[in-house]
Formats: sequence, C-alpha cells, structure tokens
Amino acid sequence: SERDRMESSLGVFDSGVGGLTVVAALRVALPDVPIHYVADSGNAPYGEREHDFIVARSERLVERLLTRGAGLVV
Repeated sequence: SERDRMESSLGVFDSGVGGLTVVAALRVALPDVPIHYVADSGNAPYGEREHDFIVARSERLVERLLTRGAGLVV
C-alpha cells in the first residue's frame, strides 16, 4: 500500500559533507528501499553556526523529508 511504501522509505539529511556517501552505501545495502535526499551545503559548515540556527534548520529539512514520505531519517 502507499502507507507501507512511505513507512519503508528513508530520508537522508546532508548538512554539507558526506551525505552522498551515505546514500551510496544505503543504495547498496537496501537497493529496494526508496531514498529521499536533501542537502544543505549552502549553509555548511554547521559547526560555525549558532545552536538555534542548527536546530531550526535541521527541523525544517527533516520535516521536508517526512513530507516527501520518509519513514526514517538519517
């Protein structure tokens, strides 16, 4: 069903470095699982950002992945 497909898909939130490597490994390990990907390289590196910015930005991007149908976000 559509609900099962959504719950069995993954979201990958890339804060700027390494996300595509994670996606590649997930595709090898879980080839039949749909993957939703969002990158925020325009705001990298997060280590130089204020805590409140990181939390707000992360929440916004995770929400985007959940809206797209991700059942789990990495």
